[in-house]
Amino acid sequence: MADAYLTHVKFLIVEDNKFMQTVVRRVLSTLGAEDIQECADGADALKIMKTFPADIIITDWAMEPIDGIELTRSIRTASDSPNPYIPIIMLTAYSEMNRIVEARDAGVNEFVIKPISVNTLFSRIQAVIDKPRSFIRINNFFGPDRRRKDMPFKVQERRSQKTTLPENVASDEPVMNQDDINTLMNPGEGEGEAE
Repeated sequence: MADAYLTHVKFLIVEDNKFMQTVVRRVLSTLGAEDIQECADGADALKIMKTFPADIIITDWAMEPIDGIELTRSIRTASDSPNPYIPIIMLTAYSEMNRIVEARDAGVNEFVIKPISVNTLFSRIQAVIDKPRSFIRINNFFGPDRRRKDMPFKVQERRSQKTTLPENVASDEPVMNQDDINTLMNPGEGEGEAE
């Protein structure tokens, strides 16, 4: 049961939108999480991490002065990082393939697109807890193993999308749905585990 499953998991929500902070907090509380801290940007998150031993970070992408990608890179590579191995879940409205790959390559463990779904967020939390990926260090990268199989799906063309996207997103950039993102981030998930 989710209620008992997340009771002792400490979450840090990094989100500049107060409404979204509240939504994520309520979702986590509904799932049984009790120890939740919130902050408005990556700079605050780095400060909070020095005194709050979070188990999982859920971060937005677009924030000032330090966004979710910069936060992830800092957590993974800074010499004074309190926990370079902490699972990081990116929760954002961006669903373009190049952004998802950028987040993965920065060291994000999981990627969830807004609007938030309780089931999707729980499944990604469950993935970082029950099926953690090994961490690797290669050249300038440190983070969850990002080596992936070929993607068994075709990315939707922007022209077929009827969603409102941020102004800085190119109109011809391919977008991905949550199932495609899960496959990119975790190939083989859900396939026969007995092999």
